[in-house]
Amino acid sequence: MPPEQSKNVTFYLTTPDKSVLFAKQENGVKTGADKDLPTIEINTKKAYQEMDGFGFTLTGGSAFHINNMSATKRHELLTELFAFDKENIGISYLRISLGASDLDAEVFSYNDLPDGEIDLKMKKFSLSPDKKFLIPVLKEILAINPEIKILASPWSPPVWMKTNNSSKGGSLKPEFYDAYAVYFVKYVQEMQNEGITIDAITVQNEPLHPGNNPSLLMPATEQTDFIKRSLGPAFKAAGVKTKIIIYDHNADKPEYPITILNDPEAKKYIDGSAFHLYGGVIENVSKVHEAHPDKNRYFTEQWIGAPGDFGGDLKWHTKQLIIGASRNWCKTVLEWNLAADPEQKPHTPGGCTQCLGAVTIDGDLITRNPAYYIVAHASKFVRPGSVRIDSNIPANLPNVAFKTPQGKIAVIVLNDSDSNQKFNIKIGEETFEVSLSKGTVGTFVL
Repeated sequence: MPPEQSKNVTFYLTTPDKSVLFAKQENGVKTGADKDLPTIEINTKKAYQEMDGFGFTLTGGSAFHINNMSATKRHELLTELFAFDKENIGISYLRISLGASDLDAEVFSYNDLPDGEIDLKMKKFSLSPDKKFLIPVLKEILAINPEIKILASPWSPPVWMKTNNSSKGGSLKPEFYDAYAVYFVKYVQEMQNEGITIDAITVQNEPLHPGNNPSLLMPATEQTDFIKRSLGPAFKAAGVKTKIIIYDHNADKPEYPITILNDPEAKKYIDGSAFHLYGGVIENVSKVHEAHPDKNRYFTEQWIGAPGDFGGDLKWHTKQLIIGASRNWCKTVLEWNLAADPEQKPHTPGGCTQCLGAVTIDGDLITRNPAYYIVAHASKFVRPGSVRIDSNIPANLPNVAFKTPQGKIAVIVLNDSDSNQKFNIKIGEETFEVSLSKGTVGTFVL
């Protein structure tokens, strides 16, 4: 007799042709094993990092579009994205920009001054640019999910602190290291006054990419000096508990975070390192873990180019980020912008013109794009406090497994072959037979 359909496994599927979009399946998982099939073996006794969560960057542009929806439709969308319940996808981690990113309508900092003026004590610091859209949206998100963690990243300091007096490129002048540290402290404190806890900051978004607008060049030696001379001591003196995360750039330069962490005076203030994957290979993140296993790793950004290639994006991002970053010690996996309009606006002059939002917002009309489904396959089931556990990788079946705080096992699998695949998933004494068509992603919760 053929094996019976399992009633013990929850199975969600997304196919590259979009015929199935993150939908719960009633069939496709059978109790028992076929010994001739490849087997993904889950070892619940071998654990790795605890997860903080999966999510997106809520850019200023994203907040603008969400804020401009009708109150009813906005609440429906934010509930769908952030609520921790059976009906919704449960995003648990957000990145925001500290000042403007290139997906704001205009460049700004929280201390923009007339030419020639400086403000070392941040007496003119103001969150007013974020009070229009970002902060109201964050407050509504926090009302839906008070547990969400927020990471803030600066694209540029105020221009008066920079060597070129410009939002684009240049370096931070050493004489303003202390003032910039106060800027970070004020930011954390003022956001807290708004009821928004900043769990972590990165010191600089893409410190080796000064060609964006806004941006800053900050080599590893300068980031080391800024942290140990100014930022770390300022946080300590002010009693700021917000984590300090370094690098926040591509996996092709693992020597950058390693260089900083090799300095004991800087290291004592640092929680971990953050990565993107526009260059290098995701396995390089493990080199940083091997060099400094006592520090954490985060994956904080990857964009999808408009108009998107659903099947290709689903396959690459699931393999490299949801699976790859998690298997290489990252506590978070974040895609880039949460929302844009049908023309991928707004953006700064010189900012990204093709960054496809996880959702496209056109008035109250919502279109869900590849990143939405990619993140949903993890965020709905792998909530904060889940721990990555060991699993082998049979040929063409990249996967990652987690144990949730409720004791469930969640396994995310990609069929990376050019044909349909049958395989087994084995956990302890239980084995299930599974079938995935080519290029599809399945999440199995046992």
